Amino acid sequence: IGMVETDKSVLEVEASADGYVLQILGELGEEINVGSVLLWLGQSPDEAPPAAASQGDADSAGSGISGKAKLLLRKHGLKPEDVAPQGGRVDVAAIEAYLAGGKSGSSSGTAAPAKIESAPAVAGRLVNLKTEERGMLHTVTWHRDVAAAGYIEIAYDPAPWATYAAAFQAKHGLMLNPMLNLMAWRLGKLAKESSHANATMVGEKRFEYDVVNLGFTIQAGDVLYLAVVREACKLDELGFVNRLAALQRGAAVHKLGPHETTGATISFSSMSRWKVSRHIPILPPQTSMIIAHAVGLDGTAVLGASYDHRVLNGARVTSLLMKLSKPE
Repeated sequence: IGMVETDKSVLEVEASADGYVLQILGELGEEINVGSVLLWLGQSPDEAPPAAASQGDADSAGSGISGKAKLLLRKHGLKPEDVAPQGGRVDVAAIEAYLAGGKSGSSSGTAAPAKIESAPAVAGRLVNLKTEERGMLHTVTWHRDVAAAGYIEIAYDPAPWATYAAAFQAKHGLMLNPMLNLMAWRLGKLAKESSHANATMVGEKRFEYDVVNLGFTIQAGDVLYLAVVREACKLDELGFVNRLAALQRGAAVHKLGPHETTGATISFSSMSRWKVSRHIPILPPQTSMIIAHAVGLDGTAVLGASYDHRVLNGARVTSLLMKLSKPE
């Protein structure tokens, strides 16, 4: 019944039952919260949609944003994430405080509008982006306009990790080398120990996540997914490796659900399969760190990190990279 794009993927939405479309909530290109109602289905075409969904002052589609607030956002060209919530909601008062330039401010830490590039002087044409390309544009724009992005890297000896992964693979009879998945699991443990690494900024306050949702980049053809192992620290080592492997298989056939591609709180990316000596990954929205793993043609192994300098400093990042360079 529709296509929904997340930060780095596009998902097909299937109807949960047969029926007639009674009401469509939202508009094409509009951003909505995960878990929101997209449309109402009924058993007959003349059935009335639930009253709560059509009331102008009621929360729209369970998003926590009233009808008046949505109209105010549209009037001023704002998105819900631009405004710092008040009492857990983006309401009219929060929007008015934002417009007045008060301390509520922008949840992204900046009141400046997104930059719009002018057309080049050389002749050419404008081409509409594919949905997955628009998702990547959203991520890159957040990295550019919101986060104070920095990058640090260290060279490390991959031998201890290779030995550990080989023993783990033999012990559990795994088909594929689990080293990267094991490194991602280790990152999840370290993130749980570091409130700054598993955080973001909301206005002038640090927002520390209660859980670790481990994002892991997966290239599937032309599409780059950021698959998410939710509540990673509740899984043991083997459980995490198997869960991430299942996500990798799902990405290969483009069958990942919304719950599997949203909500990352810290992320891991590797380009070792391409023998890239260095890569600087883009920070996913509302995270403070993404790990960059690479192994060049000469065998030199590198661990780096793109990080939000509003949340983390170089010493914290370097310390985490040093710990991540070893299995324990």
